[in-house]
Amino acid sequence: MSIKNDLFLRALKGETVDRPPVWMMRQAGRYLPEFIAIREKYDFFTRCRTPELASEITVQPIRRYGMDAAILFSDILVIPQAMNIEVQMKPNFGPYLPNPVRTQKDVDHVVVPDVTVELDYVYQAIKATKKLLNDEIPLIGFAGSPWTILCYCVQGQGSKTFDKAKEFCFTNPIAAHQLLQKITDTTIAYLKEKVKAGVNAVQVFDSWGGMLSPVDYQEFSWQYINQIIEALKDDAPVIAFGKGCWFALGDMAKSNASALGVDWTCSPRNARYLTGGNITLQGNFDPSRLLSPPSEIKKMVHQMINEFGKDKYIVNLGHGILPNIPLDHAKAFIDAVKEYSPS
Repeated sequence: MSIKNDLFLRALKGETVDRPPVWMMRQAGRYLPEFIAIREKYDFFTRCRTPELASEITVQPIRRYGMDAAILFSDILVIPQAMNIEVQMKPNFGPYLPNPVRTQKDVDHVVVPDVTVELDYVYQAIKATKKLLNDEIPLIGFAGSPWTILCYCVQGQGSKTFDKAKEFCFTNPIAAHQLLQKITDTTIAYLKEKVKAGVNAVQVFDSWGGMLSPVDYQEFSWQYINQIIEALKDDAPVIAFGKGCWFALGDMAKSNASALGVDWTCSPRNARYLTGGNITLQGNFDPSRLLSPPSEIKKMVHQMINEFGKDKYIVNLGHGILPNIPLDHAKAFIDAVKEYSPS
């Protein structure tokens, strides 16, 4: 089936477009009243594991704002859950892993699961979402980077520094690399099944890549992300997004990724320079800037597009949308892109 609005897929291929496509990381979620209504009835992982709920949440922002792509409502931590690591989502706290992975013995207990069994609910959610989307726009599937997943598995919760995760990698590198490889193998199998179920592109979120030095980033993060890109490149376009990883953009641009995400700390000009100007870039509006007045948001978005250039570019935030963003401000962001015409 062909997708009616394929602007996002065309931008990933680097084709010439009249305007860039737009979507927002975390667009299916906590800033929308219709999402909050569902959240009040069902806990987090129930929402992830119930295809009717996950698909409904995925299309809510599309109905309201008409983005050029949908991203499946799910969570990066469904992977460790499938790998025999307990993950809880605590209200007003975030992810909590009661038995963090800290030793070789712990790593030995981590399994590479049969993803078709353990994560079947995700593929069912994709099929349900594809029905609701009715081939109007593409659907994005995603996973966390192996390093980002390791951070949670070892730290046991969110952190500003992920000091325990880094300590584990630097004091026990053999066990750390075994864990990273298990996560990588699981993630590859998982994303391949997502593509089979119907997603049109995948994004790898390296949320905590910026915690590492450039040298450590190569060893503990990028080489594993690149394995995922290599395994998926013939199945679907892959977007790699490393928050705070501007220092790695040069290496990332040499990979077979179809696009690279950029956060707001890297200017469009620098991002183009560091990547050699040939790869599609995605980003990089500061999510907090959606608190500016709508007229200002529109001006800033048009300026951002002019700086990146309309081709080989996907308009997005530099990280996930915040819960306190007013609805008309989110609308101003999307509308600004749709109204864009090269000056």
